Formats: sequence, C-alpha cells, structure tokens
Amino acid sequence: MIAAFSPLAQSGTANNSALNIGIFALFVVVTMVIVFRASRNTKTASDYYAGGRAFTGPQNGIAIAGDYLSAASFLGIAGAIAVYGYDGFLYSIGFLVAWLVALLLVAELLRNTGKYTMGDVLSFRMKERPVRTAASLSTLAVTFFYLLAQMAGAGGLVALLLGITNKTGQAAVIFVVGALMIVYVLVGGMKGTTWVQIIKAVLLIAGAFVMTIWVLAMYGFNFSGLLGAAADVAGDKVLNPGAQYGKTEISKLDFVSLGIALVLGTAGLPHVLMRFYTVPTAKEARRSVVWAIWLIGLFYLFTLVLGYGAGALVGSDVIKKAPGGVNSAAPLLALEIGGPLLLGFISAVAFATILAVVAGLTITASASFAHDIYANVIKKGKVDDKGQEVKVARITAVVIGIVSILGGIAANGQNIAFLVALAFAVAASANLPTLLYSLFWKRFNTNGALWSIYGGLAVTIVLIVISPAVSGAEDSMFPSLNFALFPLKNPGLVSIPVSFLLGYLGTVLSKDSADKAKQAEMEVRSLTGAGAEKAVSH
Repeated sequence: MIAAFSPLAQSGTANNSALNIGIFALFVVVTMVIVFRASRNTKTASDYYAGGRAFTGPQNGIAIAGDYLSAASFLGIAGAIAVYGYDGFLYSIGFLVAWLVALLLVAELLRNTGKYTMGDVLSFRMKERPVRTAASLSTLAVTFFYLLAQMAGAGGLVALLLGITNKTGQAAVIFVVGALMIVYVLVGGMKGTTWVQIIKAVLLIAGAFVMTIWVLAMYGFNFSGLLGAAADVAGDKVLNPGAQYGKTEISKLDFVSLGIALVLGTAGLPHVLMRFYTVPTAKEARRSVVWAIWLIGLFYLFTLVLGYGAGALVGSDVIKKAPGGVNSAAPLLALEIGGPLLLGFISAVAFATILAVVAGLTITASASFAHDIYANVIKKGKVDDKGQEVKVARITAVVIGIVSILGGIAANGQNIAFLVALAFAVAASANLPTLLYSLFWKRFNTNGALWSIYGGLAVTIVLIVISPAVSGAEDSMFPSLNFALFPLKNPGLVSIPVSFLLGYLGTVLSKDSADKAKQAEMEVRSLTGAGAEKAVSH
C-alpha cells in the first residue's frame, strides 16, 4: 500500500479527502458550539484575556499542552525521527526540558506579579510607557513569525493530506483556517480558545497513544525489536548521533545553538506566558506546568515510537519523496497501519492542532496591543475595563488574523523553518533575559530593559537574515541568492548571551537608579502572591 503512497496521492485521495474534511468539520462544529457558550460569560477584560481566571491547574495544564504541541511537534518531530533517528529525538528532549525552566524560574513568579501580559511584569517597577511599548513590540514580533509559520504550514499540510496541490486551493484553505481562528478569538476570547486547546490536546494525545500502542503491538511490545527493524531499513545511522547534525563542526554548533534557543525560548514565548494568568492562584500555575510537563513528556515519548515506526514500516526514502517530505511520516504511518479511517482522524487532529495554536497566538497578540499599547500607553490606564479595551482587542484580533492570512498565503511553499527558529530565538533573546533580570536583579532598571529587548530583537533578526536559513543553501528560503554571512541557521548561541550582556550594560551604564521600594514590593509579591490578581498568600 505504502510503496508508492498511492492511496494518499492517486485514486484514493478524493475518498480520503472527503473523510478528512468530514472529521475536521465535526471538530469545528463541536468547538464552535463550545466557543459560543463560552462567549456568554466574556464581558470584562479579565474574562477576555484570562478566561476570568477560572481554570484549574489540570485544565490549564492540558490547554498549555494543546497550545504548545503544534503541527511541527506532531508531524515535524515524528518525521525527523523517522529520517534521522537519534538526532530527530533531540528536538523532543529540547522542547521538554524547556518546561523545567518555565516551572522553576517563571511560572509562579509571573502569575503573582502580572495581570494579563508580559508588559505588566516588566512595568511593575520601571517606567511604564517605554517598557510596555518594547514588551508589546517583542510580543507582536514573536507571535507574527509563529503565526506566519503555522498559517504557511497549513498550506503544506493540505497538499499532503487532502491532495490539493494547486496554490489557489491551498490559499483557500489558509483563508478558512484564518477565518475560523478569528471567530474563535473574536467570540470566545481566552475561555473559548482554552476549551479548543483542551479538546485538541485530548484528541492529539489520544491519537498518538493509539498509534503508539498499535505500532508496538506489531513488534510484540518489544521496543528493541522496533529499533532493530528501523535500523534494518535505514541503517545503523538512525540509532547513533550525527545523522543530521554531526557532519561538520558548524552543524554541531548549529545544533547546540538550536537546543539553547528551544530550551530558553519556551519560557519567553508570549502565548505560553499568558496561559499562567488563566488560573486563580500561583499554586494552580505550578500545577499547570506540572500537568503540562507530564502530558508533553508522554507525547514526545509517543513520537519516538511513531518516528521509528514510520522508519521501519514506511521507510525514510518513501517519506522524503512524499508531497510533504519529512512531515508526511505520521500520516503515512497512519495510512499503513489503520487505513483511510485512521488517516482521516490524524488529518483532522493535525488541522485542529493548527487551529488551536493560531487561536492562542492571536489572542496573545491582540491582548498585548490592546492592554499594553492602547490601554496603558495611549490611554495612560484611563480606560473602561468592561468594554473599551476588549473592543480594541477584538478589532486587533481581526487585523492580526487578516495579516496572518495574507502572510501565510505569501509564504506558502517557502521554507518556514526559519520562522519558527526566529520566534524561539527572539523569545529567548529579547523576552527571557528581560524577565529574569526584572524578577531577580534588584539593580535592573528601565534602560537595561530597553537595551535587552530592542537589542536582543535586533541582533536576532539581523543574524537570521544573514544566515543560511534565508540564503546560500538548498533548503534556504531564497536558495538562488547568497548573502549568508553568519554560519549558523539559529542565532541563539550568539543572540542570547548578547541580550543578557546588553541588559547588564544598559543597567550599569545608566544614571537612573532602580526604584528600591517597588523592587521590594515586587519581590514580596512574586514570592508570596500577596496582592496578586485573585491570588492568595502561601
């Protein structure tokens, strides 16, 4: 069946496409009902941005998993393991370890100190308007590149799963995804978006679990037997490090740089940080992250089985020749072991994954603009909490949705890996150093925050533009051009230390002194929760 992936690419495509679309339509109908029900209680800014802080730790942990496990996690990592083996699984390790940084350094302190956005934390003891503006611009940069990657990825996913290979058809599907995303955010706010993410997380983890058990059963639940079968097909290279990143010294450095960006970037991703505000207390924020770590960890263990299973049962050569390249590993495996029905379910889950992630990104970007720029910079905090700010947030969501649709259509077919790398690298370089300095360094001041955010943002973008991710290589965005002056595809190894250094220099070279009273208040509040938004002292 799989030898020429004919059911996916030839006569069976129409039948599979109808099944895929039917299952996906069912998901949309169910989630739309939930979103409209959630909209009944979305009245204030707290309702719209933070779901009324009414979610429990386990609920929010499942939603975090749904927000974090994107199509790249599901399709990309499984494919990387199928083709590159050991090196592919290192992505899973990086994404999972990143949550320990979020748990130990960010989650509880952020929940206690802020209100809705990262700008709330940074402006607590600094000059409000410049710091909020910088935080909002950084948030918009990260979410835009992440959104662009997800929307463009929808086009490639459609080519693979529905057999729509023409650009017009793919553009239409990108438009549908964007339109649904706007409705979710516009109507349901954070509460509706959270329930979409919870449903999607359950479906994704359940689907991966079923496929994992299925594959293991085919090898007598002997994982060593599965590894041996994969090695028989692709060679021992899939069991050893170096298949993807060990060929040159530069490629080894590139992997270290990517790993640093993944591990540190997660704790600075705005749409992840915003999820900590949807729970009532810091204790629930900690529980959220613990639940997320368990669920995400289990999922990445499933990808190990799915990846090697695809390598053994489908073959890396067939996967690389499929319409979606390495991203086709999981769908091709589903088709091989479960036929069109399982493929239809996995296809629907993949679309649901994109929808849930882009909805979370959109509400984060709209909240950052409406709360930080409009309410606190333009209106200087004098805004009606019950209506005006939420109205601006909804308008912003529509604008962001339209821009992301147009950007996704424009980027469709391009190499989108650098967009995801840029999002993580910007989050790790501009957001995380500033957050950590603000929470833990008493002397840190406004000047240091601005140097860290703007400097980290500028350095990261410049290094990405002059890297092989954009030009000078076969898999570059512009392979016919060559202005790659920086050798690494991910700039994290350079941009993150530079951002920390800029934050330090901006602080020590500034004549402005930190507000000691505010710093002391922030320290007590961040550690105890006293005075936090609907939080209690522990």
